[in-house]
Amino acid sequence: MSGGIKEWPADERPREKMQKSGAATLSDAELVALIIRSGDPSTKQSAIDLGRELIKHFGGNLRELGSADIGEICAIKGMGLAKATSVKAAFSLATRFQARKLERFDRFTSPRQVFDYFHHEFRDSRKEYFLTLLLDGKNRIIRRVQVSEGSLNQSIVHPREVFIPAVKESAAAVILVHNHPTGDPAPSSEDIAITRRLKEAGEIIGIKVLDHIIIGDGEYLSFVERGLL
Repeated sequence: MSGGIKEWPADERPREKMQKSGAATLSDAELVALIIRSGDPSTKQSAIDLGRELIKHFGGNLRELGSADIGEICAIKGMGLAKATSVKAAFSLATRFQARKLERFDRFTSPRQVFDYFHHEFRDSRKEYFLTLLLDGKNRIIRRVQVSEGSLNQSIVHPREVFIPAVKESAAAVILVHNHPTGDPAPSSEDIAITRRLKEAGEIIGIKVLDHIIIGDGEYLSFVERGLL
């Protein structure tokens, strides 16, 4: 349909359509149009046209769009900084909504629970993050600590970076957590070597490494469940 959205029949405009029938009745392009609010005057594209083009540019996949950075979104004709940051903010807000805040004294009783908590946060990440969950003597969460950002290696994930916060918090144990941006949670030789090194260091200072859980795309790997720890 050509022309600006304001010229369309009221029941076909995304805002009015959502008000009348609910968000579920809107297409992905219509929802994006509500976020970016306007189209591209230079090409006479409506906001819906631009939303459709935006989704198409990222392979028709909302997850690809959600994981794109602001520069990649801005590179699309008609998408300036204001529109790109609005899109990025909407996806970031959705991710935060899905991830319940980790509270002090929460308890993880299985690797699956760790995966369920973290996979929304990491599933679309293009970077590798390594975290530790510090636990008290009853395996309750004291807090989470981000140890590194980027490809893992033994110089970055050093025992001192893992255990200094644990000692300061008087932690009795830790759970190691990191993500694989490839989506495949299978451990690399570096993952295995780092885990072994951290387990040995923990035994020396009396802080047990309970598990190392790698978060993939829709799946995880637990070192304990695989007999690797």
